[in-house]
Amino acid sequence: GKPMPVEPENQEINDDKAFTCTFSIECSTILNNLNDLEADKREIVPSNGIILPPTVVTFYEGESVFDVLQRVCKENNIHMEASWTPVYNSAYVEGINNLYEFDCGNLSGWMYCVDGWYPNYGCSRYQLKDGETVEFRYTCDLGKDVSCDWMG
Repeated sequence: GKPMPVEPENQEINDDKAFTCTFSIECSTILNNLNDLEADKREIVPSNGIILPPTVVTFYEGESVFDVLQRVCKENNIHMEASWTPVYNSAYVEGINNLYEFDCGNLSGWMYCVDGWYPNYGCSRYQLKDGETVEFRYTCDLGKDVSCDWMG
């Protein structure tokens, strides 16, 4: 079975127990949709679509994907903006590397997957486990172009 979401008020972080995961951020789908991208944003899209290549990072027991995203972006000087969505009791990632939802069409925005699975809940509710691989991927088509099939 897939992990269930952990509510933020139930999150317990144990900074005595350190683990590692592999983290990456990419927006290669934009390269196929540059005509839809706002012109002033084109120069911030990396030529290969890779914002952060797969990188092994340390995290602590109980931390969420969002906790690690915040730290990884800060450590690598990658801009990241998120907002709190009370109805989902979760953080919502609006933009990474100054690329925001809807910048590349009405169906575009950031999604995350863990070991190839796209959770249908926010990244602040996904409690990481040792050795997992996390990818933040920009979609231009509600996830279809990044192999997520539950959206839309």
